[in-house]
Amino acid sequence: MGPRPVVLVDTSVWIQTFRRTRPLQLESEVDLDDVVTCLPVVQEVLQVFDLEEHYRRAHTAMWSFPVVESPLTPVVIDEAVNLYRCARRAGLTIRSGVDCLIAACATRHDLTVLHNGRDFGALARISQLQERQPRKQR
Repeated sequence: MGPRPVVLVDTSVWIQTFRRTRPLQLESEVDLDDVVTCLPVVQEVLQVFDLEEHYRRAHTAMWSFPVVESPLTPVVIDEAVNLYRCARRAGLTIRSGVDCLIAACATRHDLTVLHNGRDFGALARISQLQERQPRKQR
């Protein structure tokens, strides 16, 4: 058996993890030692918290993971734009340009994106992106 993949957890999964009722147990999906993040995910996650206590807890948690592609460079932005344009040429609708940026960060580092959205599946169809969704929890 080969090494475990390093996983970039998308905002959609973090939101489930931080919710108050029936949170996603992220540890059941991935070993936390295998988790990394990127700046667009950190921003998307942290900007949703209204209560200062919850924000501080999430802030500490998000910055505890290694950050890939920091600082973001023009090369990463160009790769994100290319992903969006390739998807559009293939007839695929990508709803979030930020998801293209997250996907570019992931592909540049051979990471698997753990997500709950449709954009990453579409992006995987036109690129080398590795993606998966969490298992359904009861």
